[in-house]
Amino acid sequence: MLMVEERKKVVEFGKRLITEGLTTGTGGNISIIDRDKGYFCISPSGIDYFKTEVEDIVVMDLDGNVVEGDKKPSSEFEMHRLIYIDREEAGAVVHCHSTFATVLACNRMDLPASNYIIADGGGNNIRCAEYATFGTKEIGERAVEAMKGRRACLQANHGQITFGYNIDSAFGLAKTVEQLSKIHVLALSCGKPVLIDDVEVENIVNRFQSYGQVSRDK
Repeated sequence: MLMVEERKKVVEFGKRLITEGLTTGTGGNISIIDRDKGYFCISPSGIDYFKTEVEDIVVMDLDGNVVEGDKKPSSEFEMHRLIYIDREEAGAVVHCHSTFATVLACNRMDLPASNYIIADGGGNNIRCAEYATFGTKEIGERAVEAMKGRRACLQANHGQITFGYNIDSAFGLAKTVEQLSKIHVLALSCGKPVLIDDVEVENIVNRFQSYGQVSRDK
């Protein structure tokens, strides 16, 4: 079986999408890439996360062909594939329908720098991608465009998507986007959030590069 350890991680983090409140039902999808092989494994379409087995995870190539697995891949495999092609640093992708990020996305609003941790996404905002129908190549193309210089975006009337150098960082950023979205929505409810200026955000982005005991995404 190809990509056994990566498949196990997809199963594990799929369950965490539910237990950590980032999606409901069978919504969302997760993938991990093996750059040496040129393959990525992705969660299957429409299977309960708590019923998904390692064998259900589908292995695909970067041309969109199924390499191994007898299940249908996530309907959003194009989003994952296009991100991997566009961003060589991407090692894993997480897409989910978390509540507050989706609230902003339904209003087609960007998430601005109302909190300093926005810099974790790579810049002074998390953009909202233009609307496209789920499961199409177009929604992937628009996500790629919105993620220029960023590791995350909101998706109009849909949810959010992130990538990281590994699954831990991609999942961690999805949680961060949701928390920042919640903070911003609540701040809007009681006033007008004061945004951090671009110079300071750039300073924070640079400081984040050496934050903690080890590199943030390694």
